[in-house]
Amino acid sequence: MPDVNVSTLSALSEPNRLNIVELLRRGPLTVGEITEQLGLKQPQTSKHLKVLSDSGIVEVKAEANRRIYRLRPEPFQALDSWIRSFQRVMQERFDNLDDYLKELQDKEKP
Repeated sequence: MPDVNVSTLSALSEPNRLNIVELLRRGPLTVGEITEQLGLKQPQTSKHLKVLSDSGIVEVKAEANRRIYRLRPEPFQALDSWIRSFQRVMQERFDNLDDYLKELQDKEKP
């Protein structure tokens, strides 16, 4: 099984954090920019960013007195790999069902 961190899923399960991730998909942002775009209060935004940072989803870079947040690709690559493993299993099941249905059709032919 691919290495999916439970803290990644937990962090993304909160709607405000998911909204922050969606914003950061467009590129790095400061706390102030995130706060403004989502209409959150700065302490609330910082709390969510700390959870995202602690779970490895975002990284922060200090520039002068600003903190700039950006997404890290690794957690999303792990999620993608994990989801693909389910897709492979489901495809195998559909293939088996298709084979079984063809078998039934062949038996019904005179």
